[in-house]
Amino acid sequence: MAIWNQIAQRSRFAFQEPPTLHTGQNDDMNNNRTWQAPAPVHNAKYFSASPTYNKWVKLTAADVHALREVPGFEGQNVYFHLNHPIRFVYLVAPIVAIHEIPNTKFLLLTLDDSSGACIDVKIERKDPAEVEPNTSNTVVENLNINTAVGYDVEVTIDGQKVDIASVIKVKCTIGKFRGVMQLELKRCGVIKDTTEEIAAWQSMSGFKRDVLARPWVLSTAEQAKLDVQIYEEAVQEQEEERRERRSQRALQKREEQRAAKRQAREEEQEKRRLAAERKYNQGALI
Repeated sequence: MAIWNQIAQRSRFAFQEPPTLHTGQNDDMNNNRTWQAPAPVHNAKYFSASPTYNKWVKLTAADVHALREVPGFEGQNVYFHLNHPIRFVYLVAPIVAIHEIPNTKFLLLTLDDSSGACIDVKIERKDPAEVEPNTSNTVVENLNINTAVGYDVEVTIDGQKVDIASVIKVKCTIGKFRGVMQLELKRCGVIKDTTEEIAAWQSMSGFKRDVLARPWVLSTAEQAKLDVQIYEEAVQEQEEERRERRSQRALQKREEQRAAKRQAREEEQEKRRLAAERKYNQGALI
């Protein structure tokens, strides 16, 4: 774990929050704690232009616990660092605990990246009836959970057993359990060696320094450009919907025409059959 403490320490130095604002008359009321004005959150229609919204954001466990909810976005699994909207998290850390949740289909991996906090990663099993041969028994395609009576639970990633002290990389969505931040596993892998560990932490430190250390800024010109783009996409979507409706109407019309022709043929065949039947019946009476 020593390497993790060293790397985490370097990561903390590489990521500095913006300066805090002090209010003299309120400092005593807040036990001399500093106060930082949150950056304004942009309209949700601009989130797709954010450097974090559609990205696996590289964070530490402590960073995840520090994410905040913003009124108006509750229950949408969107959290914020400064004014960066974050939905997906990428985290690298050793496993420090593996525990099943009794009478549920969930298992928890507790990760400790030496950032000052641990984080639980929830893994969901599939319904046994839905598990096909040679496939994962969880919703993560390369992770399996093996449980045998009288034995500890065994977790494998890409066929490799992982246990306490195994270092893994996880991609997760964010949730909460009883008010505490929790991650829900979507993808994962095993960190092979110290070189890969250090590279992962350096990449995270760089992203935090270059992106997360300052608020996400959208100029008026950028917002105007995005408004035009959003409008054009809406117009294009409406046109595609109109084309689809026209195509559906045309398909329905062709089906109706084919049905009408089929019915006409059947009626004509029935007329011929009745005419032939009358002819045969007339001949039988002579």
